[in-house]
Amino acid sequence: MYAEERQRAILKQARQDGRVDVASLAAGFEITSETVRRDLTALERNGMLRRVHGGAIPVERLGFEPGLAARDTVMTGEKERIAAAALEQVPDEGAILLDAGTTVGRLASIIPADRELTVVTPSLPNAFTLANRPNITVMLVGGRVRGRAMAAVDSWALSALKDTFVDVAFIATNGISVERGLTTPDTAEAMVKRAAISSARRTVLLADHTKIGNDHFARFGELGDVDTLITDTGVDPQVADEIAQTGIKVIAV
Repeated sequence: MYAEERQRAILKQARQDGRVDVASLAAGFEITSETVRRDLTALERNGMLRRVHGGAIPVERLGFEPGLAARDTVMTGEKERIAAAALEQVPDEGAILLDAGTTVGRLASIIPADRELTVVTPSLPNAFTLANRPNITVMLVGGRVRGRAMAAVDSWALSALKDTFVDVAFIATNGISVERGLTTPDTAEAMVKRAAISSARRTVLLADHTKIGNDHFARFGELGDVDTLITDTGVDPQVADEIAQTGIKVIAV
């Protein structure tokens, strides 16, 4: 097993069990404790785990949210495939909304310059990515900039979205589950995401498989608010089927 595969398995176990310990991982993977510690250090550097005495805890359990730069280095291949599949949902013309988030950011980067679109976004990186494309009009949602997401939040953002109507909203999430719906760690960002969904005729959720089955502090939507979920092939087939049974079209790429 390659180190990256093993680290994914460690992260999955940590999220399922709430924590992992070095001794059990070493025995389970038949590797040395030092190799386990290197894996845990790599996962911590990527903002996925927090080291504790004898093991590690997933950052979700600590109420900690990695910054945008840290998240952008994780699951890069999966995010690129999800973005490519999401591009098929982007109309040739009209209005769309691009949420903040690294996977949605990859979608922003591959939208062709010849699409005649109005793009509404609370995300500063998305706005910068699209601002110089001649056929695309960027409407940047204003408000307090939340540093971890580099996106506008609070009342100014909500006010702008209240009177905004788009064809498709491409939404990111930190967690999605049948039991809790769509969740994120920050209440201010949750309100903006909720308003973004309300502004759209159709909602497409972009979430790699590590987000599926996780719950965070603030709920911003129900599964019924989503028309299509685009994820990657790492998703548990049983969980994907449970989500699909709620009426969502699930695309795994």
